[in-house]
Amino acid sequence: MLKFTIMRVLYVFCILSVILLGNCSNRTGRNDQKTVVTIATLKGPSAMGMIKLIDSLDGVEEPGIKVQIVNEPIQVRKMMLDGKADFAVLPTTMAAITYNKGLEYRLIAIPVWGTLFLFGNDSTITRWEDLRHKKVHVMARGMTPDVLFQYLLEKHGLDPQKDITLDYSFPTHIDLANAVAAGRAELGVISEPLVSLVIQKNKLVRAVFDLNSEWEKIQGSPIAQTALLVRDDIIENDPRLVEAVLNDYEKSSLWVNQNPDSAAVLIARYGILPNTEVALQAIPGSGLYFVRAREIRSKITDYLNVFYNMNPLIIGEKMPDETFYY
Repeated sequence: MLKFTIMRVLYVFCILSVILLGNCSNRTGRNDQKTVVTIATLKGPSAMGMIKLIDSLDGVEEPGIKVQIVNEPIQVRKMMLDGKADFAVLPTTMAAITYNKGLEYRLIAIPVWGTLFLFGNDSTITRWEDLRHKKVHVMARGMTPDVLFQYLLEKHGLDPQKDITLDYSFPTHIDLANAVAAGRAELGVISEPLVSLVIQKNKLVRAVFDLNSEWEKIQGSPIAQTALLVRDDIIENDPRLVEAVLNDYEKSSLWVNQNPDSAAVLIARYGILPNTEVALQAIPGSGLYFVRAREIRSKITDYLNVFYNMNPLIIGEKMPDETFYY
């Protein structure tokens, strides 16, 4: 049975706060009656990886820690801006932007690696050259899927502006996935777990290219797609809590990979995916390999450098300095 350490660390912190301060203050600096630490995460692989941790908090009276699951990275960023996220999970490129814009968060781990695929029902495509003069739908101009796909096009001898039509008409990942499933978009850049949702709806669509494998062939390392951040003041004031979150998230992610059937049940139960069938199919391709930032700093830097060279605005106009990493 998995044993998580966050609750124990929070309990010790609260006792010390009562002794030293006369109360148990939370991470935002407000003096409340109890400590409440919030982890803001994304609905998808990020939440899938911590599902065992999420389940361990269910039914605990006043657990002192809350995992808030949201749909879009911009919602996580707003929580950070509003001081409502002590730990935050969001795309690594957006993590660089928040740091470069002065938000006092540091990168502590990469919990999710590449999950992107070129997907569709066009059976004529077997090599990158076959994409010439095709239309490919991508969600959000200038965001990670768009820039990464354009980078791979260029590496395979295709000019994204001349040799292919990039269509941004679908505003969200879900809209694009539904369009591919319904045949309204022949080709689209989408990620797990939406890939598995598309397959369940339409058995004729297929993965044309695994963009993660294509990236690794060129770069020599996988896509450091998603970042786990923590507020600076927590590192300074309670490093034991940081270690507890790192340890428990890592344990949970490992458990999901080792127990996919049980994990799929929990993922469906908590509404991260609609059913266990999709969850079970999505787990292997969701890149759930938790690695601490200090162990892979050079790989993260190499990843961000690709985006910086293509368009510095994508990561906040400059490469993050060394204090970005913990």
